[in-house]
Amino acid sequence: MSLISSLHARINCTALVRQCTSGYAKINKKKIVTESSLGFSTAKVGKTSLIMSLVSEEFPDVVPYRAEEITIPADVTPERVPTHIVDYSGTFKCCLCCCLPQANVICIVYSVNNKKSIEKVSCIYWVPLILVGNKSDLVEHSSMETILPIMNQYSEIETCVECSAKNLKNISELFYYAQKAVLHPTGPLYCPEKKDMKQLCIKALTRIFKVSDLDNDGILNDNELNFFQRTCFNTPLEPQALEDVKNVVRKNLIDGVCDNGLTLKGFLFLHTLFIQRGRHETTWTVLRRFGYDDDLELNQDYLFPPLKVPPDCTTELNHNAYLFLQSVFDKHDKDRDCALSPEELKDLFDVFPYMPWGADVNNTVCTNDQGWITYQGYLSQWTLTTYLDVQRCLEYLGYLGYSIIAEQESQAAGITVTRDKKIDLQKKQTQRSVFRCNVFGDVGSGKSGFLQAFLGRNLMRQKMIKEEHRSYYAISTTYVYGQEKYLLLHEVFPDFDYLSDADLACDIVCLVYDVSNPYSFEYCAKVFKQYFMDSKTPCMMIAAKSDLPEIKQMYGCSPLEFCRRHKMPPPQSFTCNTAAAPSRDIYTKLTTMAMYPYVYHAVIHARLRCMCTCNRCTFCLCQNFLNSELLQTVRAKLYAVVLRRHVSQADLKSSTFWLRASVGATVFAVLGFAMYRVLLKTR
Repeated sequence: MSLISSLHARINCTALVRQCTSGYAKINKKKIVTESSLGFSTAKVGKTSLIMSLVSEEFPDVVPYRAEEITIPADVTPERVPTHIVDYSGTFKCCLCCCLPQANVICIVYSVNNKKSIEKVSCIYWVPLILVGNKSDLVEHSSMETILPIMNQYSEIETCVECSAKNLKNISELFYYAQKAVLHPTGPLYCPEKKDMKQLCIKALTRIFKVSDLDNDGILNDNELNFFQRTCFNTPLEPQALEDVKNVVRKNLIDGVCDNGLTLKGFLFLHTLFIQRGRHETTWTVLRRFGYDDDLELNQDYLFPPLKVPPDCTTELNHNAYLFLQSVFDKHDKDRDCALSPEELKDLFDVFPYMPWGADVNNTVCTNDQGWITYQGYLSQWTLTTYLDVQRCLEYLGYLGYSIIAEQESQAAGITVTRDKKIDLQKKQTQRSVFRCNVFGDVGSGKSGFLQAFLGRNLMRQKMIKEEHRSYYAISTTYVYGQEKYLLLHEVFPDFDYLSDADLACDIVCLVYDVSNPYSFEYCAKVFKQYFMDSKTPCMMIAAKSDLPEIKQMYGCSPLEFCRRHKMPPPQSFTCNTAAAPSRDIYTKLTTMAMYPYVYHAVIHARLRCMCTCNRCTFCLCQNFLNSELLQTVRAKLYAVVLRRHVSQADLKSSTFWLRASVGATVFAVLGFAMYRVLLKTR
């Protein structure tokens, strides 16, 4: 099948004789019911003979009142779908009520040589109907002129087929069209009265066009048309065939072809032409490839492919997904300013049934001076959605056509499920790239300012944020030893008695207090003691608003003493009241602690105070070593032996003095190296 050819396969009757059986019913089968007319009073129109001729490929000498129910196997039908055929006879009227609700298509049979059977044809059903004019071998004329008014009256009628059970004329075609009426119905696509496609069909095909327009220029060029053809029909278009398609559009539509490419109007016209010429299967193949069901809604299986996420595991976008999202960004960033204006963002989400991002997104990720989401902010928001709600991320990727454009089985191929955090701790390494920091603090302690400062906004810019656009999340990138990582900050609502599991599940805890409020630290101390004192989650105390005069906290001990008692790093001073963007050093420290929690715990047990809180770099190791009590004792003794004795001019010329100094320096170096090895083992 291609853009200019349609499926004309028929049922393989020889294979059918060998394989069909009444006990072969399978799931997803299509049921066909044959009946004479609405009143079922006209007998002997050939319903049973049609079925018997299909099965045996010869006209039966003896025709029973009713044929047995049979199932045509999937592998002998052109659409690869099992077809269950149920015969109806007026003798068994009680079975009609059971058969009709289960039918996917109904074949109403009349005799072309019997006007009364034609007059009784009527339709009150909600499933596709096929009119079947049997016994065409008995007349030389066609009944189509009589049937056409009936077909125009009832939109449920898909087509009319004249056949003959006696000479096997159009028998396989009859059941082929019956299958086609179910699998490729005309009703959802086309309105016969208006002679145009229905709005739902136009909407679906418009989305398909925009997804396939890889450079977003409003035209499907030859490369995009070939990719579309290969995606939908698994075969490329020959250059001449491609020109034939565009020539057909040129002859019928003025603006259907532009710059030797197919416009949206030309694309829609082409599918209208397919439907009008009875090639619905071409349009349906395209629709179903892009995830649409029979109601022209995106299939739930397409939007939400199965993805198992075990407990204590997180979800992240993998490299292929980031490449795809980057191509989507580049496709819509028309002015190439590395930011998406409101118009560009609206154009990007035009393939969605709704606007997925609200105004709070601008306060969740980085933006430029105009408030537009930057490239980094765009990827950060996708990372946030994947981490917090992976099912929604799968849905969004489905709307963008990830599985089609990236040529993957489903959107789930773009998601990485990280391993259990316990395994990371055991192996003392992690492959994760997103780390969550829950920020606790009393009302007015500066949590919101701490989040917004991470996005590069000082206090002056924060004051311009509207309350209804406020966000409780902030996400951006930081660099830990040259590796780009995402740090996700989540401001926890300060309701001490109602902290949920989601409030407590994180990689690092940030406890924020206001240095100018004497009662602010007490909340942080209570949260730590009740929820995190016995946990393995690293914690850091933040002394916010450090530009203001520090006031003594009304608590049993000072914040510094509290941190020492509970073996935490000392409180980190922070302020967002700066002329330029606030410093990001503290966020790098948080990410490092979240990335290497085992180093944090090792340092706690060693009772060594870290200077930069990473406890991994050479600077930290040296500082810990120099501040250790053992080294201080050794250094004091060396000072007493070597430096504090009276040194005369004669001593400086004495070889004995320099021998003692050399021995002292050697001892100092050996002890230093030994302590360094001890620290490495501890780490």
